[in-house]
Amino acid sequence: MASIDPVIETVPDGARLIDIRWALDGTKDKSTYRAGHLPGAVYVDLGTELAAPASPDRGRHPLPDPEDFAAAMARAGVSDDATVVVYDDADGSQASRLVWMLRAVGVEAAVLDGGLTAWREGGGEIATDDVVPEPGAFTPRPWGEHVIATPDEAASGRYTVIDARAPERYRGETEPIDPRAGHIPGAVNVPYAGNVDDQGRFLAPEALRARFAEAGAVAPDAGETGTGLIVYCGSGVTATHDLLALERAGLPGARLLPGSWSQWSSDPERPVATGPTP
Repeated sequence: MASIDPVIETVPDGARLIDIRWALDGTKDKSTYRAGHLPGAVYVDLGTELAAPASPDRGRHPLPDPEDFAAAMARAGVSDDATVVVYDDADGSQASRLVWMLRAVGVEAAVLDGGLTAWREGGGEIATDDVVPEPGAFTPRPWGEHVIATPDEAASGRYTVIDARAPERYRGETEPIDPRAGHIPGAVNVPYAGNVDDQGRFLAPEALRARFAEAGAVAPDAGETGTGLIVYCGSGVTATHDLLALERAGLPGARLLPGSWSQWSSDPERPVATGPTP
């Protein structure tokens, strides 16, 4: 994992800025970037550059092959020794996907806290050019077992499993996207949206730690490790927000279930739980 804090308030000198504004319904894309972005920022498309093609057995946003991810990062001007700051215009839930991916392979990366909204409110300059950087030198690295988990591990009962989706989806009251409603049996619900305040900024580390502990995801005396935690969401995007929040809370080592609920719910052999409890 990288050594830089996962959430920062200012952009370090020399950092590569990446704009990751994206929406599943297509309302945010590169045209959003062209309408106004942080000066020097490069646009990266989450749906096509940070995910492999969807399939029932891998989910809606599988992690890309290491070679494809390396090529995308090289196009964005990112090299192995880069420091990367990523932002969106919401709560960091889109930016977190790329930040987690980079940190997972040892590249220094962080979410810009508050994103574009905070930048504008602080009087920051806005640019409208389409930045095309010099290609970077980015080495493909595998997604190791220390950062990703399998469905069988999530089902084993040997780990604490965290569901980062909205409570109504966790309870199985609604499922707008995936084949079945509910959650992985035994999973506790820590919705990613609660990691930030009403300005879209991450809560303080101690508040985040208390939040996870209250949900039963981390015991109050868990020590300085999140090892033993597996996090999932709908398709492996917003779960990374919880993963960065855990790290910010002093609990690194949690792993992502990449296919998340979209993968689990597509397998009729996998059991489903409903209601407000694990």
